[in-house]
Amino acid sequence: MAKWTTADIPDLSGRVAVVTGANTGLGYETALALAERGAHVVLAVRNLEKGKDAVARISRQSPGADVALQELDLTSLASVRAAAEALRAAHDRIDLLINNAGVMWTPKATTKDGFELQFGTNHLGHFALTGLLLDRLLPVAGSRVVTVSSVGHRLQADIHFDDLQWERSYSRVGAYGQAKLANLMFTYELQRRLAPQGTTIAVAAHPGGSRSELTRNLPPLLRLVSSVLEPLFQSPDMGALPTLRAATDPGVLGAQYYGPDGFAEQRGYPKVVASSEKSHDVDAQRRLWAVSEELTGVTYPFD
Repeated sequence: MAKWTTADIPDLSGRVAVVTGANTGLGYETALALAERGAHVVLAVRNLEKGKDAVARISRQSPGADVALQELDLTSLASVRAAAEALRAAHDRIDLLINNAGVMWTPKATTKDGFELQFGTNHLGHFALTGLLLDRLLPVAGSRVVTVSSVGHRLQADIHFDDLQWERSYSRVGAYGQAKLANLMFTYELQRRLAPQGTTIAVAAHPGGSRSELTRNLPPLLRLVSSVLEPLFQSPDMGALPTLRAATDPGVLGAQYYGPDGFAEQRGYPKVVASSEKSHDVDAQRRLWAVSEELTGVTYPFD
C-alpha cells in the first residue's frame, strides 16, 4: 500500500480549520499543509508575536494562503472562552478543529484556574474549547475534531480521579501520561456522543518521536539525552502526518487513532494504531467527561 503523504490531502477550498499551538513545530506544519491545500486556517496561539511570525512564514512559503490569527491561552478558561467567542463571531462554520497544543513533563505548576498544568492545558483547555465551538461544527457534514495524544499515554495506567491535580505527590512523567490518556478518553467519549448526530467525527493522532519544542521542559539530564538522540527523531513535517491524515483522509472513521507505521510507532508514515486497554474503559471515559464538565463549567450542546 502506498505511503500517505501531504500529496494525498484533498482540495480544502472553502473549509475552515482551527489549529491550536500552530506557531511552531507540529502545529505549524499542520497549519501550513492545510493552508497549502486551500483551507482558511486559523492559528490559535498563546504568543501573538510568534503567531504573527508563523503567519508570515506560511504566507512566504505558500503565497496566497488564507491564514488568520487568534489569541488562545489554554491555561486560562477565561482566555478559552474569549477565543471561542471571537471564533464564533468570525465563522458561521468550522470544518476542522485540531487540538494540537500542549506541554510535556513540566515542573509542578498550575494553570490560572488552579489545575495541574499538563492536565489543565492538554486536556481541560481543549475540552472547554471543543465544547464552546461544537455548534459551529455540528451542522457541517464531514467536520472533524482531531486531538493530538502521544505514545506517552501508556506511561500512566489510569486517571487519578482521587488526585486529578497531583496535589499529594507529583510526577511530571505521570502527569503527562495522564493528560495524554485523557486526550484519548475524551476522543472516544466525544465520538460516542457525536455518532447520533451523523455529521461530525472525533479522531485522535500521535506524532511518534518528533523534533519539537515540547522537550524544552525536560529535566537537564533528560534534555541532554534528548539532544544526543535528536538525530533519530523525525522532522516536524513527518510528525504532523498522522494529524493531517486524521483531519483530511476521506476514509477516516470516528474514534480511530493514527500514528507512525515504523518500529514502536516512533517514525514513519501514518496508519491506524492501537491505544492502551485503559483508554477504552467506557466507565472511566464517562467519569472523566463528567469531571471535565464540572471543572470547566462547559457543557456540550447535545447534552
